[in-house]
Amino acid sequence: MAWNDEEDTTIYQVMVNHEERYSIWPEYKEIPNGWRTAGKIGNKQECLDHIKDIWSDMRPLSRSW
Repeated sequence: MAWNDEEDTTIYQVMVNHEERYSIWPEYKEIPNGWRTAGKIGNKQECLDHIKDIWSDMRPLSRSW
């Protein structure tokens, strides 16, 4: 994986956990425990843009009152 975003050719996937918190994860790596795919795969910026579009309430579910 590249240190510089301009050189980053990694394919990422958008992940979500049980608290409905989002992150990106390299597609080639095993999905960590507690996370599942959220259906979006692409370059880093595409995945971050997707999260920005869909994640309007950043409070974890356990803190949503």
